[in-house]
Amino acid sequence: MELYGKDKLEQARAYFSNDRFATENGAVIEAVGKNYARISLELGERHKNAIGSVMGGVYFTIADFAFAVATNFDAPGTVSLTSDISFIGTPRSGKIFAETELIKDGRSVCTFNISVTDELGNRLAAVKTVGYKIK
Repeated sequence: MELYGKDKLEQARAYFSNDRFATENGAVIEAVGKNYARISLELGERHKNAIGSVMGGVYFTIADFAFAVATNFDAPGTVSLTSDISFIGTPRSGKIFAETELIKDGRSVCTFNISVTDELGNRLAAVKTVGYKIK
């Protein structure tokens, strides 16, 4: 996979700054490439649930944001049809990441695996998302 340079990264950040739910909750685009994105999020108190663990929606949010960036930066118009998330572990660090892997890129449907990890590489969640290209 070929990562885009700093100019494209800044373009992606500017374009997806309108994805306010993700960005206002701390999601940051760390890297972008063709059908690829890596997103980070610094965990804080606002990301915790009632028992003090990270809310599952946080993992899903950065995974969904990674999917959106990977599929829409070069060619806008892909939406999620289905997503399946498996919660695997808890973070051992204060920063988490979501990274996409393209599985299939068809004419109208695409499939991605998105891995959510902490800074130490521990798997926190596994997400499979199928997208539909509306354009």
